[in-house]
Amino acid sequence: MKQIRTIVFALVGSLLLLSSCRQPDMEVGTTIEVPVGVIEVSTSSIEEFVSTTGTVYPLKEVTLSSEITGEYQLQVNPSTGKSYSLGDRVKAGATVIKLEDEEYVNSLRARSTEVDLEISKLEYEKQQSLYEKGGATLRDLKNAEITLINTEYDIESNRINLGKMALKAPFSGIIAELPYFTNGTRIASNTEMITIIDYSRLYLEANLPEKYFKNINRGFKVYVTSYTSVADTLTGVITQISPSIDPEARTFKCFVEVDNRDQVLLPGMFVKADLVVNSAKEVIVIPRDIIMSRNRNQIVYVVENGVATERIITTGLQNEESVEVKMGLLKGESIVNSGFETLRNQSRVRILR
Repeated sequence: MKQIRTIVFALVGSLLLLSSCRQPDMEVGTTIEVPVGVIEVSTSSIEEFVSTTGTVYPLKEVTLSSEITGEYQLQVNPSTGKSYSLGDRVKAGATVIKLEDEEYVNSLRARSTEVDLEISKLEYEKQQSLYEKGGATLRDLKNAEITLINTEYDIESNRINLGKMALKAPFSGIIAELPYFTNGTRIASNTEMITIIDYSRLYLEANLPEKYFKNINRGFKVYVTSYTSVADTLTGVITQISPSIDPEARTFKCFVEVDNRDQVLLPGMFVKADLVVNSAKEVIVIPRDIIMSRNRNQIVYVVENGVATERIITTGLQNEESVEVKMGLLKGESIVNSGFETLRNQSRVRILR
C-alpha cells in the first residue's frame, strides 16, 4: 500500500513540474493587438464660432394704410386673373387696392386747375413779350411768373392727392397681410389695408456676451440654421454693432443680414446663428472627439510601426467638430480616430482597413 502511494505522489509531482515548465512559454508567445482606425494628419482651414439664437425678419416690409375715406375696391392680379390674395407676388408700382370717392375727386378741381395752368402759361408768355418790348414792368412779369408757379404747385398737389386713392406696392414682394373687406365697403382713413414683404434678404437681431465685443466686426461671416431644417444652412454677414452694453444682461446687440434668395427661411422662424470670430488657413486640424485629457494634458495616440504612443498636444482655435493643433503633431503622421478608448501608452495595435 505504501508503495502505491509513493508511485501516485511521484506521478502528481511530475505533472506539476511539467505544467510549471510550460506556462512561461505560453505567456511569451501571446501578444494582444488592439484594433483601431487611423487618419493621416493634414492641414486645412478652421473657423471658431460664437453661437446665439434669434428670430429672422424680412429686410423689406411695409404696411399700407388708407390716407382718405373711400369705397374699397380690391384689384385683379394680372398674373392670376383673380383678385389679389395672401401669398400673391406683386410687382413694384402695381396698384393692389383702389378707394373710390367722387366727392373727393370733385373737391380737387383737377380739370379747372389744368385750365388755370394753360391760362397762366399764356399770361406769363404775354408779359414776358411785353417786358422785352418795354410795354410791361418787371413787377407785371414777376406777378405772372408767380401765378404760373402757384398753378403748377396746385397741379402737383392734385396729382399727389389723387394718388392717395390707389394703394401701390413700393417694391416687388409678397402679400403677407390682407384684411378682408367687401368691395364697395366704405373705408375710413388711416385703416391698415395691406402688408407687403420681401424676404429674399432677412435680418437677425443677435445679443452676444460682452466678452466677445472686441472679437466682432462688421462684415464678419455668420452661419444661420433653422431648427426646423437643420440641413439647410445659410450665410449672412454682420452689418451693425451696438457700441453699448446692456447693464442687466451684460450683452451687446448686433444685426445680421442673411441671403435668403431661395426662400429657405420664412420670416418669424427661430434660428441658430454661428458668428465667426476667428479663422485660420493651412493649419493642422483634427477631429475634436479624438482628444483625451490625461494628467491635465490633452493627448492623442500616434501610431508608428504597429505601436500607439501617447502624444501631448497644444491646441488653438476650435469649434464643435474640429480643433487646431499648434504643437505636438506633424503633417503626414497617423493618429488613432477610433478604438482609442482602451489604449495605453505603447499599446500594440492592428489597423482596421
